[in-house]
Amino acid sequence: MTDGTKSLADLGLTAQGGKEARITGLSVDSRKTEAGHLFAAVPGAKLHGAAFIAKALGQGAAAILTDRAGAAIAADALEAADVPVILAEDPRQTLALACALWFGRQPQVCVAVTGTNGKTSVASFTRQIWRALGLDAVNLGTTGVEGAWEAPLSHTTPEPITLHRTLAEATRHGITHAAMEASSHGLDQRRLDGVALNAAAFTNFTQDHLDYHESFEAYFAAKAGLFDRVLPEDGTAVINLDDSRGADMLAIAERRGQDVITVGRRADAALRIVSQRYDATGQDLRFEWNGTAQQVRMGLIGGFQAENVLVAAGLAIASGIEPRDVFAALPKLVTVRGRMQLAATRDTGAAVFVDYAHTPAALETALRALRPHVLGRLIVVYGAGGDRDRGKRPLMGEAARDHADVRIVTDDNPRSEDPAAIRSEILKSDPDAIEVGDRAEAILRGVDALGAGDALLIAGKGHETGQTVGDTVYPFDDREQASVAVAALDGRVA
Repeated sequence: MTDGTKSLADLGLTAQGGKEARITGLSVDSRKTEAGHLFAAVPGAKLHGAAFIAKALGQGAAAILTDRAGAAIAADALEAADVPVILAEDPRQTLALACALWFGRQPQVCVAVTGTNGKTSVASFTRQIWRALGLDAVNLGTTGVEGAWEAPLSHTTPEPITLHRTLAEATRHGITHAAMEASSHGLDQRRLDGVALNAAAFTNFTQDHLDYHESFEAYFAAKAGLFDRVLPEDGTAVINLDDSRGADMLAIAERRGQDVITVGRRADAALRIVSQRYDATGQDLRFEWNGTAQQVRMGLIGGFQAENVLVAAGLAIASGIEPRDVFAALPKLVTVRGRMQLAATRDTGAAVFVDYAHTPAALETALRALRPHVLGRLIVVYGAGGDRDRGKRPLMGEAARDHADVRIVTDDNPRSEDPAAIRSEILKSDPDAIEVGDRAEAILRGVDALGAGDALLIAGKGHETGQTVGDTVYPFDDREQASVAVAALDGRVA
């Protein structure tokens, strides 16, 4: 609209009694509500957003979007204000769809990837493939917006107002291709609804986020929403068949009538991993595309990266790129910041890697993947976050105990919990591990333990540049600490 406003009808919304309003903006945070805004009062984990309707109205909200429970909570304020009220069975989804209409612009090609692990790598690899072919592309997720245009993000999958604003801004900056991470929280809260996806991918499913989801099945159902709700019927699903839930995700995609590209080691996989050969600097990957053999050299550490790379290749093919051009770009891929990233190397040649592995399966996968690249001992520094799924702490200990030669248990992001209590829960499963609460000291001791042919994995925080203790975030970067430790021990400090 020339005056910068839209009607409720323009946003696909119908208010009770057919009332109309000119909307000047959208908000879900009453502190950011301005005159003329549509304020969305959605149910939260602890509090219904309707508790803030009166404040939003006091700041000039021109219309309210909520559900029946919200309308009942704020009945008096709504009656007194006499503004249009949109009642929705699923106000989160309704808001997301309205956001798409409000901002009105998205990159021509959008793809998304879900899974417990690998989302950031797949999204980044997909963007890197596009960029290698001269396309203006970005990836959105845990590491922010990266690529031909960059911007920070506070969540892996931002709430819909931020997400659609970001997509619109990216489009204004000439971005034509976007690969985004679809977290289970984001999918459960309908944050991606309204994004016009061309393709979507599934990597794997293991324990995580059970502090939010009621059960494994609720967690899986949230991820499945990417295929049974967000990806349209004419989209393409890229499914990792090697995962135990890959067949379930495949069944959902086939039931929807979506085209499918399968990935894995099974003989019937369209992108089939045939073999891998590892060395200290990377790996050779032999795979097949619909039965035709391909081979590439990649400077990526970890066997699991073959799955991530081929899932990304599947998304790129689904976006309309010729397979031969996609495969030609694979040797150019570089690891994602904080994902099996080489952080430092000692004078003996012993390497220090940093990885975001913060779940039992991710830690096991990282250690198992690093092992073939290592001639000597495998050392790990790891921990677990506070105020999160406590059930995974002893499982973290089991993963480290079973797959590393030397283990050092330290603090991750303890948040409001007692760090020592978190460590003790891990140590129940890994009693022979060395306990060092101070993370910087733990990294120093891990680096000091390295001999020729050894490797150290610092797990849990990856790309993060802060450590959360209580309500304070202290500057802390595993990569920086590793470099400092190596420099100090090898006498490189001036």
